[in-house]
Amino acid sequence: MSRVVLDTSALLAILHEEPGSQVFTQQFDLLENVAMSAVNVAEAYGKLVDRGIGPRDAWEAVIAPVPEIIDFDKEQAKIAGRLLTQTRSLGLSLGDRACLALGMALGAPVYTADRAWRDLRLKVSIHVIR
Repeated sequence: MSRVVLDTSALLAILHEEPGSQVFTQQFDLLENVAMSAVNVAEAYGKLVDRGIGPRDAWEAVIAPVPEIIDFDKEQAKIAGRLLTQTRSLGLSLGDRACLALGMALGAPVYTADRAWRDLRLKVSIHVIR
């Protein structure tokens, strides 16, 4: 199986065993092929620390299910910037657009727990887990 890209919301769903996370536990090969943007890893890490988890524990929790963390590069920056006009009405953040940009750059499907993404019509396969 080829890579799959996780959004911050999907990673947090996995970490907190929230609804939708069973998609990944039922298909173990999905987790083995996860890639995330460093932007989304930073976002997830920040959210855990903000919830009171110690920095070391939060970092370990975030990186444990993510075998590949990919730097946010110029190509992804260009894609994410271009996506602003297409995603503004849905309120997508820079982190959301960084995730989509990585999926587009890799030609990989993107997984999210954000239901608003259902309305996106982009050149990337989007899987909403809830």
